[in-house]
Amino acid sequence: MQTEEVQQGSAISSKLKDYFQLTKFTLSFTVVFSCVVSYLLVPAVSFDFISVLLLFAGGLLITGSANAINQATEKDTDAMMKRTATRPVAAGRMSVDEAWTFAVVTGVIGIAVIGIWFNWLAAGLSAFSLFLYGFVYTPLKKVHSIAVLVGAIPGALPCLIGWVAGAEAFTAGGWILFFLQFFWQFPHFWAIAWVAHGDYSKAGFRLLPSEGGPTRYAAVQAILYSVILIPIGLMPYFAGMSGLVSLIIVTIANLAMTFQCFRLYREMNVKAARRVMFSSYIYLPVVLLALLSDKAG
Repeated sequence: MQTEEVQQGSAISSKLKDYFQLTKFTLSFTVVFSCVVSYLLVPAVSFDFISVLLLFAGGLLITGSANAINQATEKDTDAMMKRTATRPVAAGRMSVDEAWTFAVVTGVIGIAVIGIWFNWLAAGLSAFSLFLYGFVYTPLKKVHSIAVLVGAIPGALPCLIGWVAGAEAFTAGGWILFFLQFFWQFPHFWAIAWVAHGDYSKAGFRLLPSEGGPTRYAAVQAILYSVILIPIGLMPYFAGMSGLVSLIIVTIANLAMTFQCFRLYREMNVKAARRVMFSSYIYLPVVLLALLSDKAG
């Protein structure tokens, strides 16, 4: 009896780990973090634990749904790549139907939470983001590198969703945050694609901006988009969203990102691409927390 209980407990634990992996929790957490911070940056919004908790939960459900669709759709290609072969659907521990069921249930519940507690404009944006990521960006990755541009839209929409959840309208602050995260994604994602180029090529993904893979053209593109971030980083201050301290921090973060992209162009190797990648991971929480801690008013 005790052995059966241990086995059941182990099976439940394994299943929970699979669902955790299905949602790509670390990625989902990062996405929802930007949504919550954007919500809190709305001038009329003050911190309310229940609202933040529900926005976080709704965002996790929606993002988890998108990631489940991604894994159900890319089962075969995930199995071909070392970094994704252990995912539950690719490894055969979870059926495609189970992943789709999970995606539908979590997506519907997440959108309902956002719509009922906040507003249906934010919920509609969430549904659009889920559709764009799961049904446009995901299949497009094998067709053309423009998939990165398309994927940057649902990647940046959490900022706009969070803002609209608080402001109940499309106002300047939401668009500033949207474009900040939108342009950040290009050097971030191209650095990842550079590092994982072998795996991505094996799976047939076309994600770098040049046909030849990791080339100087790809490095120049990373520089270009990181430079665009510099004036966008000034906008929260001049729009009255945040103060001088955050302006300085954001500017330093943008210059640091641009510097790492220049190093990638000069060195043209995986080590330099990793520096861009890790810089981009640090960039987003630093910038968003700086804006929030120095929120105007």
